[in-house]
Amino acid sequence: MNLTRVALAGLGAFIAYFIAGFILFTMVPPLRNEFMKYPAVYRSQDGIKSVMPYGMLAMLVAIMALAVIYAMLYKGDSGIVEGATFGVLIGIFAIGSFVVHNYVNLNIGLALTIQQAIAYFIEWVIVGIVIGLIYRPAH
Repeated sequence: MNLTRVALAGLGAFIAYFIAGFILFTMVPPLRNEFMKYPAVYRSQDGIKSVMPYGMLAMLVAIMALAVIYAMLYKGDSGIVEGATFGVLIGIFAIGSFVVHNYVNLNIGLALTIQQAIAYFIEWVIVGIVIGLIYRPAH
């Protein structure tokens, strides 16, 4: 396992995650508007800013863990194909363990749940692709 490449892949994927998230969650009006229907459930933009450093740190750690898992599973095929496959699997996991879980536990509607599922799936596929493009095993 190439630890330098794991770290670079994790860092690159972390940056891609936040770029994709910014585009999907702030620049797509229907999704942004759907979140705004639940002010008792979700923090305001100012409220999010106050805890964002904790969220960013947690995502960095989580994505670094994914980069390690990817490196452990790497088969030597095309980085983009393996990364996309990995991202699809992570996306499916996130939908089941996070999005649908929140639909069950939080008082949110089905429209928001479906939109989140689509957005997070896209985000995790992008993360997988970036990890796949950057990671290379040690020689």
